[in-house]
Amino acid sequence: MLNVENLSLHYGNSQILYDVSMRAELGSVTCVMGTNGVGKTSLLRALSGAHPYSAGAITLDGKDLDHAPAHQLARLGIGYVPQGRGIFPQLSVRDNLRFAWHDYSGGTEDEVIDTVLQDFPRLVRLLDRDGGALSGGEQQLLALARCLMGDPEFLLLDEPTEGIQPSIIEEMSETLLKLRQDRGLAILLVEQNFDFISDLSDRVLVLERGRITGELSKADLSDQSK
Repeated sequence: MLNVENLSLHYGNSQILYDVSMRAELGSVTCVMGTNGVGKTSLLRALSGAHPYSAGAITLDGKDLDHAPAHQLARLGIGYVPQGRGIFPQLSVRDNLRFAWHDYSGGTEDEVIDTVLQDFPRLVRLLDRDGGALSGGEQQLLALARCLMGDPEFLLLDEPTEGIQPSIIEEMSETLLKLRQDRGLAILLVEQNFDFISDLSDRVLVLERGRITGELSKADLSDQSK
């Protein structure tokens, strides 16, 4: 379990998050919703180690992460796919994946690439194509596949459907559901697409002005979609 207690975050003198508490359990999908500028991306950046938090505690399976930097959190099993994908456009798909391999990935470089590609068949025929030549949806799939090269247990996704064609949104939803089932991943995503959220999420946290102000269950989501 990833557990967050009373998390606060600042950018300089500006406070963005206020006493945020939440949890993400293995095999569960939690979504954070809210309008632009309320702190959703900042929450993921804090959880991934990309930006230091000001106060509070983050624990993983009961272990205090104690402001660990991003590379240490990745080794502990936290994977982060940022908004905007962050792939290397001048590297091939294969080299983007190779770049993300680590000695803790669970196998050799080629073994891990082969394992990851089993869940991303669309990328197999694109292995020699530059990342920048892919469509937006293909780049998002590559960003997700690259993250999985580190064999994470907890997956943080920031706006994964932004600017992506509907066919790949559906494919991504199916892939994430399969990863959840096969790997038992905990998934925490920031998202605005309600259909995508309702297909995937066990619960939704509502973030407003840096505070969690509400929670919706799977049943609540089903009622909203009727």
